[in-house]
Amino acid sequence: MTALTEAAVRAEIKDWLAAEWDPNLSLFEWRKRLVSSGWGAPTWPANLFGRGLDPDLASIVEEEMRRAGVVGVARSGARNLAIQTLLAHGSEAQKRDFLGPTLTGQYSWCQLFSEPGSGSDLAGAATRADLKDGRWIINGQKVWTTSADHADWGLLLARTDWDVPKHKGLSFFFIDMHQPGIEVRPLRQMNGYASFNEVFLTDAVIMPEHMIDELGSGWTVATTTLMHERSHGDPSAAKPTDAGGRQGRVYDEEREEIVIATEPYGWYPQRAGRVDLILERARETGKINDPVVREEIGKLLVLDRTAKWTALRARANLAPGEGLGPTGSLIKLLGSHVARAAARVHTLISGADAMLAGAEAPKDGLIAEVFVSVPAVSIAGGTDEIQRNIIAERILRMPKDPNLDANRPFRDVLKNPGAGTR
Repeated sequence: MTALTEAAVRAEIKDWLAAEWDPNLSLFEWRKRLVSSGWGAPTWPANLFGRGLDPDLASIVEEEMRRAGVVGVARSGARNLAIQTLLAHGSEAQKRDFLGPTLTGQYSWCQLFSEPGSGSDLAGAATRADLKDGRWIINGQKVWTTSADHADWGLLLARTDWDVPKHKGLSFFFIDMHQPGIEVRPLRQMNGYASFNEVFLTDAVIMPEHMIDELGSGWTVATTTLMHERSHGDPSAAKPTDAGGRQGRVYDEEREEIVIATEPYGWYPQRAGRVDLILERARETGKINDPVVREEIGKLLVLDRTAKWTALRARANLAPGEGLGPTGSLIKLLGSHVARAAARVHTLISGADAMLAGAEAPKDGLIAEVFVSVPAVSIAGGTDEIQRNIIAERILRMPKDPNLDANRPFRDVLKNPGAGTR
């Protein structure tokens, strides 16, 4: 088979776009064309909605699509987590059934991992999955679940065996979020947002074909999901296609989709510290002339730039299809350090005014929102302490902490108040 050249790929995608792209199509109809053609995910195998191109050739496809102002497939936020988990662990049938509808935007997703009684100890999950009459019956509670109120499917980690050590008794499922037995309640945060939900599962049903990988492999699968969550970027940064002011149904529907998808993440730039506002605020207040403040600003900007370079270097060194692995923990931990340093510098710049909210407050209360949002960056997606453990054990190869529960059946493990029992 003749190897494809850059010129051949460029010519083929340009010809296909000229024949198929129509901004007056519905977003779903356009994405169906894009997915069925393989141009929506060109590095994927040809039998799984792709074209088997290497990343260099795929970048040409992306370049031509941007030049034409073409809307791409849906793969941001939890959709991307589902996609990456499927690609790594799903069966061929699961990939065929779920990848296409996820790329077209037909399926939206949420992540059902955290529980009230297990905190950062994800392996301590106590939501039960019991096999009865050929179906899995799910009972338990999940918390901090973004977009559970409108998701079609959930990535669910549940316990299928209580008589083995905790890491070995977990299994991973896809669960239909629209069925009876699933109740979603919003959680109000101290910064005023209600981005998360708690989810109550009472005799919810999962068919056997919706278990991912093998029985008891849930911890391995969940680790893949978490590594992508820690390194995939800010979901609030999704932007409409750069269409040069062009109009059409597909653009209108994409904008509506992005509003829905990013609404829970409106405070994410604030939890990251809003480094982008530091120099502006320093000039507005005159603190740019304070030598102590200037020194702290310099430290922050160096730290922020170093964190970004570290992330870029890590991604640039990846082999095709390879995940960031434990390096994702390093990037996430750096983000926590940047956010806290930024909050401190905002305090130096704004002083007591930083506590004010409302129209008369600095940046209409945005600086105050930074202070009450930054603590979340050290918790969400795994606490800083968890990231340090991963870095120590898997990057620095330091000895693991003693684990007295490593070989103890989960039913005999001392559990936090609120954790499920059986």
